[in-house]
Amino acid sequence: MMMLNQTDVTPASFILNGIPGLEDMHMWISLPFCSMYVVAVVGNCGLLYLIRYEDALHRPMYYFLAMLFITGLFISSSTIPKALSIFWFHFKEISFDGCLIQMFFVHTFTGMESGVLMLMALDRYVAICYPLRYSTILTNPIIAKAGLSTFLRGVLLIIPFPFLTKRLPYCRGNIIRHTYCDHMSVAKLSCGNIKVNVIYGLMVALLIGGFDILCITISYTMILRAVVSLSSADARQKAFSTCTAHICSIVFSYSPAFFSFFSHRFGGHRIPPSCHIIVANIYLLLPPTMNPVVYGVKTKQIRDCVIRILSGSKYIKSHSI
Repeated sequence: MMMLNQTDVTPASFILNGIPGLEDMHMWISLPFCSMYVVAVVGNCGLLYLIRYEDALHRPMYYFLAMLFITGLFISSSTIPKALSIFWFHFKEISFDGCLIQMFFVHTFTGMESGVLMLMALDRYVAICYPLRYSTILTNPIIAKAGLSTFLRGVLLIIPFPFLTKRLPYCRGNIIRHTYCDHMSVAKLSCGNIKVNVIYGLMVALLIGGFDILCITISYTMILRAVVSLSSADARQKAFSTCTAHICSIVFSYSPAFFSFFSHRFGGHRIPPSCHIIVANIYLLLPPTMNPVVYGVKTKQIRDCVIRILSGSKYIKSHSI
């Protein structure tokens, strides 16, 4: 009977186990998670509001920033509320289809976040290397097409994940040792052949992350060459300062991703599973939390708007864009 039914095993739901080995500390772990999520939601929504209504922020750089803030909201809101429900109320169950939907949103918008960082690197390259042609190269239609292409790339490359996962038989239980439904965490519960899942997952990582990192590296190499060739020290400092916030965003986004990628493949047996899961959550939560802070501090136009808000000055010109 087991032989006959094995290929048709599909659980009605999964159990997200949180952070294994640290169950007694879930309440304490939830405090920084909740605090960061509140900062992420308030900060991203606040800056999106500013970009929409402040005339000085109706420029290509800030449109790309708006895309980054939107993806950050989707990423954090797709995972953290469920993680907090596990930590606080022990609501660990998630339906099979709900798990696949969460998987799709998490991977789609993390891919889109990477793509937006790449577009912002190209934006900085055009602004520094072709300042006189900046507004003619990065027109609103071009920005809209670039954003749409980044979104469609994420959707088209990630949409096979739920189907590749759904086709598998699950006879190794339904307990996921994680706080959210990650593609490989779910696939590893299968007793079937997951070779296709592994290969396709690596291919998507290369097509999205690898391609974006390559473009960012090329952009900053050209930016560095252009800046070094400037004769004025003040001009060099000003050019570098326009890239500081973006470089911080790259560090926040890719550092946890690199740690997770390499530790899984080269140090997975020496690093506790709890460490992998915490880093995976930081990878999703740190960029949405820090990006509004970094850009609010480092970007003069945004900083001036925030100061006007805090001082009670009239700063908004109400109109639709």
